[in-house]
Amino acid sequence: MRYKNEADIKQALGIDSWRNLSKDKMIRFAAMMPDMGTEVALKIVEQFPAFKEFAMDAVDAMEKAHESTLSANKQSQEHVHRAFQEIRAILKGELSKENLSWEEKKFLIEQIQETGRLEFQKDSENKRFLDGALKKVLVGTGAALALGVAFVGGKVMAESKDSPEGSLEA
Repeated sequence: MRYKNEADIKQALGIDSWRNLSKDKMIRFAAMMPDMGTEVALKIVEQFPAFKEFAMDAVDAMEKAHESTLSANKQSQEHVHRAFQEIRAILKGELSKENLSWEEKKFLIEQIQETGRLEFQKDSENKRFLDGALKKVLVGTGAALALGVAFVGGKVMAESKDSPEGSLEA
């Protein structure tokens, strides 16, 4: 285990007290959990009286950030598609003019085709961006859920060790 005690974990998070644990640092704490002993992790999590609310707030904050990103991305995509449509409309207008040479017509047609290729390329970039954004949200949500499971599981384990009914007798 990389983190053997609470002091190591506080130092890694850059905090003096668990009261200084922000939502961002809570996510970092969740990511560090595989590198700490179970007992150490449970002792730390038990110090959060409103852990469930804190974890839910962290998930809500991630969802809001994700929705905001998606909204801004959608507006940006719409702007790009409108711009390409306007460019094609201008090129079509130029193409409809009489007395154009073969080279001029060919150039305008190639420009119309190029806008299609560029728009397709932009759409593909957007899909990769959305995929990456979704993965980040899933990782963050998974970390918050892992904290919740560790907290609940730790409480159950601690309670079963404390109670005489927790041991099986044959």
